[in-house]
Amino acid sequence: MRSLQSVLQIGGILLLSALGVSVVATPALANRPAAQFQLNSAQFNIAKGLAPAQNQQVKVLDQFAGNFRILGRKDYQNDREAQFSPVDFAVSEGLLASKYYYPLIGVRQDNRYLTWSMSKLPLPPKKAMQLVSNIHIIPANPKIAAELKQVKQGDLVNLRGDLVEVDDHGWTWRSSLSRTDVGDGACELLRVQAIQWVEK
Repeated sequence: MRSLQSVLQIGGILLLSALGVSVVATPALANRPAAQFQLNSAQFNIAKGLAPAQNQQVKVLDQFAGNFRILGRKDYQNDREAQFSPVDFAVSEGLLASKYYYPLIGVRQDNRYLTWSMSKLPLPPKKAMQLVSNIHIIPANPKIAAELKQVKQGDLVNLRGDLVEVDDHGWTWRSSLSRTDVGDGACELLRVQAIQWVEK
């Protein structure tokens, strides 16, 4: 669920860097220019909530649900992962999703990574790492795809769906199945089946 890329510095300003997800791709694919993938419109069907294109699959791994405060969103169109996930949501849960604390969290999203910081944590760092994450979002149908476009920073939303593994011509991207893991691959790849606004 979270990836820790730099050492925590406790005292004064506490920086929690690159807590979130990193793209998991084979080196051969990760190093190839995007233009070499020869992507066509049908290959983006899953990102639109449509049926997979030829040689693409979505495998359900587990169910997933929760209330999440949207700390930020990042839309993607040009990376290979955009065939499946058109947007990442930087989110917080629990205490860090409260109206008091979430405005104190600074976030930056780039290349499927999340970097976040908070000047003073209201709970131990290890617990805080479990309450802030970057979720790769896949719409389950066109209606959900349209609703996801309406999600904005500050919203509190209930997301329900499936953690999945996607496959594209043998290239795979797999969700984490743990809410408490850290490190590369510790991300949720969530196909959203339902979204409900708790607060706007």
